Amino acid sequence: MNSSRRGIWTILFFIYIAAVLWCCFGNFDDVPKPPISLFGIPMDKLVHFILFFPFPLLGWLAFDRFTIKPWQTVLFVTVTFFAGCLLAAATEAGQSLTSYRTGDIKDFAADAVSLAISSVIVLFIDLHKQKK
Repeated sequence: MNSSRRGIWTILFFIYIAAVLWCCFGNFDDVPKPPISLFGIPMDKLVHFILFFPFPLLGWLAFDRFTIKPWQTVLFVTVTFFAGCLLAAATEAGQSLTSYRTGDIKDFAADAVSLAISSVIVLFIDLHKQKK
């Protein structure tokens, strides 16, 4: 990937993080409430899953130049997963400090599951890229 394209992905990665923070700390009391669940899964947990799913993929697109060998890919994916979990934990802790949001361990669990699935996808994509 050339450097201008990588720069665009890096900018998009940081815009994405800003959007996650806005979604996690915004006061949306005036917004109509969505249905309580979809297929028995609480809508709040689905939103958290969707919100954190792009983190590993965008991180990889922005910083894939560090993954030339398989061990580097495993290390990169592991660090990316834990960085995403740190962001998720920080947002939940921060939400618990506001008067209009609450921190919830189940929200963090939805974030972590999403990050894990997306990280495994990135792992396979990058390993496949290296075989070519």
